[in-house]
Amino acid sequence: MKVDYVLMDIEGTTSSLTFVHQVLFPYSLERMGAFLAAKGTEPQVSGLLEQLKAEVWPGQETQKNLTDLEKLLAEWAKADKKHPVLKALQGLVWEEGYKQGHLKGHVYPEVPGVLEGWKKEGLQLGIYSSGSVLAQKLLFGHSLAGDLTPLLSHHFDTAVGGKREVTSYQKIIEEIGFPAPQVLFLSDTKEELAAAQKAGFQVTQLFRTSPAQPEGPWPGVQEFGQISPSRS
Repeated sequence: MKVDYVLMDIEGTTSSLTFVHQVLFPYSLERMGAFLAAKGTEPQVSGLLEQLKAEVWPGQETQKNLTDLEKLLAEWAKADKKHPVLKALQGLVWEEGYKQGHLKGHVYPEVPGVLEGWKKEGLQLGIYSSGSVLAQKLLFGHSLAGDLTPLLSHHFDTAVGGKREVTSYQKIIEEIGFPAPQVLFLSDTKEELAAAQKAGFQVTQLFRTSPAQPEGPWPGVQEFGQISPSRS
């Protein structure tokens, strides 16, 4: 079946789980307190903090300070909670790290060349990750292979909904303007693939660490080089 658009997950798909969980997450956890102390009064950050206080402690906002917020965010980060405020703040902390040269975005070795080849063939490419759009652009913009963002047409995060929800993929279809059957979604997570498939997408599962059988009615591969989206 014809493919015009490839939508990709990040963790375990284009980039390693190790990089995200052992580099990015500890980096933001270690620096979040200092970041809030330095930037907490700036409009972008203060707006996120006020939103968080109103949601978690309604009616008690004035009683909560940066220490309370830092403790809450640390708890959420350790639990890998997919909350938009946490993800936004993590992205801002990582932004400083990338700009200072402390961080370089990991991508699997074959990914840059394969994405460039797909782009030359006329495919449009997009990312859908629980990490914020800012975090996505930073990872691909400061990758070990250089700036890969010119290859990507769209970035989606949980603003469109959870990655295991069919409606999220339906919203993405409305945004990118391609019929669902002409979109291929790549992920390592069976629940995400199942939701995308129910929305009408073609799907393929990535197994980066070891050969395995697909966990649903879809193909499974170990790397991008084994994927050949049909253009006819």
